[in-house]
Amino acid sequence: MSNTTANLRRTIDSAGDLQGVVRTMKALAASSVGQYETSVRALAEYYRTVELGLAACFRDAGLALAVERGRRVKAAAGTIRAVVFGSDQGLVGQFNDIVADYTIKTLAALPGKAEVWAVGERVHARLQDAGVPPIGQFSVPNSIGAIVPLIGEILVATDPPHGAVTELHLFYNRPMSSAAYVPATQQLLPLDEAWHRRLAVLRWPSGNIPELINDGPVCLRTLIREYLFISLFRACAESLASENTSRLAAMERADRNIDELLENLQARFHRLRQSDIDEELFDVISGFEALILPAATIPKN
Repeated sequence: MSNTTANLRRTIDSAGDLQGVVRTMKALAASSVGQYETSVRALAEYYRTVELGLAACFRDAGLALAVERGRRVKAAAGTIRAVVFGSDQGLVGQFNDIVADYTIKTLAALPGKAEVWAVGERVHARLQDAGVPPIGQFSVPNSIGAIVPLIGEILVATDPPHGAVTELHLFYNRPMSSAAYVPATQQLLPLDEAWHRRLAVLRWPSGNIPELINDGPVCLRTLIREYLFISLFRACAESLASENTSRLAAMERADRNIDELLENLQARFHRLRQSDIDEELFDVISGFEALILPAATIPKN
């Protein structure tokens, strides 16, 4: 075979190896999407329970007044802190660009200077290139169990010094139906008026009126801590589900492209191989004719 045909064979083998890697990554992404979406669904019932507990606390006039005073103090601070969930790895399409652009646009509309933390190396670089350099960076968790330590790191890093109060916003991609996702935001702190009113009128699931036992303020603080934890966990899990959804879509596109490339390469390879065979046959026939024809022209005695 010619050198060109041999090169094509090596290219086909390399493309086949690459397709094997792509299909493995596609299977891993599909598996990861499932586990993160399952964790979000499992968290929904607990989130509902915490909300009901907060609603019971806000029915207490004294606790509601304390939250109102705290909200006024927080509103006066005027400092904005934001946590942006992205990815550490590539091959996720426009995943990091979408959440970074949404973050920049949203923060630009808010008053005050923003301090940003990035979860993921890729979104950190994207924000820095856009003129919003993060002051901190966290690694993206690679499993459900790794989300809890990350939440602790975020809460410690974003805790304002000397008891000052700031706004805390979360930015992340939220999975939707049909293997799609959209950018989303949640104001985690302060506990704003709309959030307070929604919980205050939340309907209790039974006819029994809830009552607080023992220390109401301690119960309220505990439930608020759980609310913050669940909100951060859900944002991170939904971001991870969206990341793997985007990676799955990217791997499916790559798999189709490699299929088309292999089809074209195989067609070129067969044409060149057939051309080589035709040339070899032509050489054989030409050699045969060169040997036989002169012998046929020699006169017989």
